[in-house]
Amino acid sequence: MPTFLSLRFREHWVRPALFFGNNPISLAGGAITTAAGVTMIGNWLMEMFAQPHPNPYLGIIFNLILPALFVLGLLIIPVGIFIRHQSLLKAGKIPAVYPKVDFNDRIFRHGVDIVLVATIINFLVVSMASYRGAAYMDSPQFCGASCHVMHPEYTAYKISPHSHVACVECHIGSGARSYFAAKVDGTKQLFEVAFNTYSRPIPSPVQNLRPARVICEGCHTPAKFVGERLLVKSSFADDEQNTETQSVVVLHLGGLDGLSHLTGIHGVHLGHIEYIATDESRTTIPWVSKRNPDGSETAFTASSLNGATPKGERRLMDCIDCHNRAAHTFVTAEEALNSAMAIGAISPSLPWVHKEGLVLLKATYGSQADASTRIPAELEAFYRSSNPDVLSSKADLVKAAGKELVTLYSQNVFPDMKVTWGTHPNHIGHMSYPGCFRCHDGDHNAKDGSSIPQDCAVCHNLLAVDESKPKVLADLGIQQ
Repeated sequence: MPTFLSLRFREHWVRPALFFGNNPISLAGGAITTAAGVTMIGNWLMEMFAQPHPNPYLGIIFNLILPALFVLGLLIIPVGIFIRHQSLLKAGKIPAVYPKVDFNDRIFRHGVDIVLVATIINFLVVSMASYRGAAYMDSPQFCGASCHVMHPEYTAYKISPHSHVACVECHIGSGARSYFAAKVDGTKQLFEVAFNTYSRPIPSPVQNLRPARVICEGCHTPAKFVGERLLVKSSFADDEQNTETQSVVVLHLGGLDGLSHLTGIHGVHLGHIEYIATDESRTTIPWVSKRNPDGSETAFTASSLNGATPKGERRLMDCIDCHNRAAHTFVTAEEALNSAMAIGAISPSLPWVHKEGLVLLKATYGSQADASTRIPAELEAFYRSSNPDVLSSKADLVKAAGKELVTLYSQNVFPDMKVTWGTHPNHIGHMSYPGCFRCHDGDHNAKDGSSIPQDCAVCHNLLAVDESKPKVLADLGIQQ
C-alpha cells in the first residue's frame, strides 16, 4: 500500500511536473543537455585512451562551452515548465486533477527509474565538467595558447627553465580570494581583447605579481650557499671566418655560508634593501635604502637628487627585481645568434653567416609568416650571389641555418604585438641592458660619503675576456 508521503509526492510533484513538462521548450532543454552530456562523456573516454588534441580551442569547447550548454539545457527545462504553467493559468486551463500517475504501471515505473538515473548522471557530469573546466582554465595551454595576445609570453615560457611550472603558480596563487581576483581580471582582459583595446606589447613588469617569497621560494632557497659558479660565453665576429672568442667569468653567487655570513651576489641582496623606481619598467632607480645589522638604515641617492627622496613606490627588493624575466626571457639578436652558433645549430663554417644572420634577424618584416619565408630565401640569395661554391657544397648547412634563424626570430619578435629585439629588458647582468648598473653605477651616494660599489670583483672575476681558446679553459680541462 502506498504511504501518505508517496501519495502526496505523486499528486503534488510528479503529476504536475509531467503535465507541465510536456512542452517544446522543456523538451528542447532536455535535448540540449543530452547532446552536450553525451559529447563530453565521449571526449573524456577518448582522452583516456588517446593523446588529447593540442588545439587549445578544442579545450575551450569541451571544457567550457559544452558544460555551459549542459547546464543551460537543465535550466531551460524548469523555464519551459514555468512558461506553460503561466500560459495555462492565464487561459484558465489548469486542470483540477492532473493526468493519473500510476506507479503500479510497469512502464511508468521504468520511466521514473530512467529519470532518477538521468538525474544522478547529470549531477556527476556537472561535477566532473566543473572540475575539468576549472582545471583547464588553470592550465598553461589555456593561459597562453587560447589567447593570441599572450603568444609572445607563451612562446618564451615554453623554452624557459620554468616551462614545467604552471602559470597560475606565479600569477594567481592559492585560495578563493586569489582565484576570484584572477577571474575578475581575466574577464576585464576578455573585454579588452573583444574590443581590441589591449596593450601592445603586454606591459612588463606585472605590477600586481605576488612577492618572490611566495612564488620563487616555493621551489628555490635563496639563502642556500651556492658559492662560485663558472660561466663561459662564446661570441662570433662579423668576419668571413666568424672568428669565435670566449669570455670566462667566475660569478660570486654566495648565499648564507657555514658561519651564517651573507656573502656574494645572493647573500648581499638577501639583506633588507628597498628602492624607488621612477619608471614603470623599474629601469631607473635613483634611490636605494639598506637596513644595517644594527637596525639603522642608509639611503643612497643619485647625485641628480641632491639627497632628496623621489616620489614613487617604495619596493622591497626580492628575486624578481633581478630575475625579472625568469619564465619569459627574450634575448637580443646577438645573444640568440651567438648561442645558436656555439651549439652548432648554425654552422660557424659558413662564411659570413654571423654578419649576414644579424642583418636578417634585425630586418623589418610584416609578420612572423613573412619572416619565415624571406629569411631562408634571402640567406640563400646571399650565398648564391657572393659564395656560390658554399651554396653548392654546403647546401644542407645553409638550409639548416635559414631554418634556425627563423626559429630565433619567431621566439623573440612578434610584429603584431609590437615585440621586437630589446622590447623586454632582462636585468640579469649588465651587458645588454642596465641591469646591475641601475644601482651599481657609482652615482648612488649616502650622506656619510659611502656609495653603492661598482667594483667588478664584488660580483665576479674575469678570467678571460673575448679570447680565442682561453688558456684557463684548457687548464681546467674544459677545452682542448
